[in-house]
Amino acid sequence: MSSQSAVREAVAVAVAANLPVILWGAPGTGKTSSVLALGARLGLPVEVVVGSIREPSDFSGLPVLRDGGTWFAPPRWAERLAEAGHGLLFLDELTTAPPAVQAAMLRVVLERTVGDLTLPDEVRIVAAANPPDQAADGWDLSAPLANRLIHLHWQVEAADIAEGFATGFAVPEPAPAPGPEAVARARALVGAFLRVRPELVLAVPDSPERAGRGWPSPRSWEMAARAVAACEGGKADGEVLAELVLGAVGEAAGFELISWLRDLDLPDPQTLLTDPHAPLPTRVDRLYAVLGAVVSHVLADGSPQAWEQAWTVVARVARTAPDVAAGAARSLARGRPAGAALPHTMLELAPILRSAGLLR
Repeated sequence: MSSQSAVREAVAVAVAANLPVILWGAPGTGKTSSVLALGARLGLPVEVVVGSIREPSDFSGLPVLRDGGTWFAPPRWAERLAEAGHGLLFLDELTTAPPAVQAAMLRVVLERTVGDLTLPDEVRIVAAANPPDQAADGWDLSAPLANRLIHLHWQVEAADIAEGFATGFAVPEPAPAPGPEAVARARALVGAFLRVRPELVLAVPDSPERAGRGWPSPRSWEMAARAVAACEGGKADGEVLAELVLGAVGEAAGFELISWLRDLDLPDPQTLLTDPHAPLPTRVDRLYAVLGAVVSHVLADGSPQAWEQAWTVVARVARTAPDVAAGAARSLARGRPAGAALPHTMLELAPILRSAGLLR
């Protein structure tokens, strides 16, 4: 898969997972036409909003009197998306938007809020921008807005352009949206990684240029986790996953996560629940990841039997790594299903259960 093909696929995966993305590339390279084609392929109405010709009130709402109070009226593009119940909001030419307009966009990107109107959850957000030195009166992207987006680099390759002229430009197949269990499992994996690399939880860049791209924060790690879930078990390959993860948290942190995930080789959670003698990893970071996957699987399953079986796995881990087991025990305790009995390993797990709030 070429770099441009990987980026096109990454955009499709992000749209399916409802992850806001921004395409960085030179003018005239087909960013807008690609997004419009993807929207048509998915059957989504597309609203194009160009930052350079908008005012802050186009995102924060225009104050008007209504029913004796002040109503921040949304623009027509937001009303059309709300009426449709789904769609794709394409924020074009972001680096031509002055700082006041970028600030007004923050709630739109993160909360789907435009004035006093909340856009439906099924509205996807894609943005595009030229590098500031290639944009007319270009501005660097503000750090708060940049941290709300996954940054993808739109590259033009001669072979792709030649093939597109000859046979038409390909539009990626629609990607499946990740389910709740996949998202929970991915969040557990990313959480386990951050336990062993806590210095990567937050790393605000020290220059405006770097702050205007992807960088690590709890918000961007959440996006990275959802990207991992979206790529799990689907058509997306490793290059697509790398585009999304690096675009969320930056290259240095992103490469570390991808390498760590590649080397995990974890046992299947269901195997651990049903086989009390299944081997467990010895490394602490892998134990965190294993228990996180088990807890996610059990909470998604929701059955008392799976919940009770999970405590056997927790007990095994507690013998060598009680701190790791305590975190999983707290998560299990919060998700105890109706009718589930306390674990039979009560005496062995007494300190862990007391830490989890199951014993007083």
